[in-house]
Amino acid sequence: MNHDELREWSKRAADWAHEYHANLRDRPVRPRVVPGATAARLPTHAPEEPEPLERIVADFEAIVPAAMTHWQHPRFFAYFPANAAPASMLAEQLANAIAAQAMLWQTSPAASEMEAVMVGWLRDALGLAPHFRGTIHDTATTATLCAVLTMRELATAHQGNEEGLRGQPTLRIYASSQAHSSIDKAVRLAGIGQANLVKVATDAQDALDPEALEAAIRADLDAGHRPAGVVLCTGGTSVGACDPIAASVAVAKSHGLYVHLDAAWAGSAMICPEFRGLWAGVDGADSVVVNPHKWLGVQFDCSVQFLADPVPQVRTLGLRPDYLRTLEHPSEGEDAVIDYNEWTIPLGRRFRALKLWFTLRAYGLEGLRQRIRDHVAWARELAQEVAAIPGVEVVTQPALSLFTFASSAGDEATEALLRKVNDDGRIYLTQTRHHGRFVIRVQVGQFDCTRDDVMSVAEVLRELA
Repeated sequence: MNHDELREWSKRAADWAHEYHANLRDRPVRPRVVPGATAARLPTHAPEEPEPLERIVADFEAIVPAAMTHWQHPRFFAYFPANAAPASMLAEQLANAIAAQAMLWQTSPAASEMEAVMVGWLRDALGLAPHFRGTIHDTATTATLCAVLTMRELATAHQGNEEGLRGQPTLRIYASSQAHSSIDKAVRLAGIGQANLVKVATDAQDALDPEALEAAIRADLDAGHRPAGVVLCTGGTSVGACDPIAASVAVAKSHGLYVHLDAAWAGSAMICPEFRGLWAGVDGADSVVVNPHKWLGVQFDCSVQFLADPVPQVRTLGLRPDYLRTLEHPSEGEDAVIDYNEWTIPLGRRFRALKLWFTLRAYGLEGLRQRIRDHVAWARELAQEVAAIPGVEVVTQPALSLFTFASSAGDEATEALLRKVNDDGRIYLTQTRHHGRFVIRVQVGQFDCTRDDVMSVAEVLRELA
């Protein structure tokens, strides 16, 4: 295949994409396949000779779409969505065509400088203080790992990278039980250990209790441990819990601890000023992660980490061997260039800022605000409808656009209901456990969903419950 053929097939691929999205409502959200079915349709070895594109594309159409869970389906209400607004998809095509490796300013000047500007655009749109700078990662898991590694290095006077953790006091990280599993993964990968992630008690709203945080830190100090950092959440994945940021930051700072805020999903809603009370005090955090690919329509993957001071993270992650040094541009002073690979874990970096640029311009902040406001309003309306269904109980009220419900008959009945709903195929929901109870989550956030799509959840439940 050459570039002349690519031009023709790109046009055909665009036509296929248009047809796919136009008819998504006619497909079940989840595929009706069993494990191994797709693999069984694929040859066991790569071909020795080139195959015609006609055959390859025909096989794609026959095998792939019907075996995919359709994340862009307007009735996808399961996990927080990985949205793909059309403008973002277009930008991704252009970035793919350029196919840059944006590891250094020198290797991709426009990508590096656009990243800095787009982080500034988003910072201002979210109402964050102007001292925040940042970078674009793949996912919030990476951003959180970067933050936890920085906590480790600050707590060990930057000896962890050089000498390891042997001989160091036991490091402790603090978060609530509502924190995302990426925090658990981060403490494991950072060498701190799962046993040293302290799950702080929560209040009746599932928010971290600042007094319990203070008590946990003091208990560790008395035991000879070394507190290293605090991870807070705005919009917990399970039921949408929001920690009291200002009070928790005050406790952390009284002990000199680094604070990372996981606002991966709910942070996008802060483009609407009326929701910013959910993270009041955010400007006191050291690190904040927001995923535009979840609720702002930016194509996955695009996770923005804001840093009050990038220096500790760059000192933790930066590594500049001779073959990555550049001669044309200074690395220090007012005219310094930013090599964003030093702000994150991978050396290789994609041109992610382009799709953020396209999306923010194509829909405008007000257009994106209206979508989020609609999703929140529709979720609240849906929760009222679900609560009125006999035998169904709303367990947690909407946190922005997320709420949970269950069968009044207990866990087994709730699990059976979830299976029926997802086997039916018209909508897609997932589960969690809340205070030991099996509950079903509803999360409204797909970029192109309508009120009718959202209210169809109640219609399906009335039929199946």
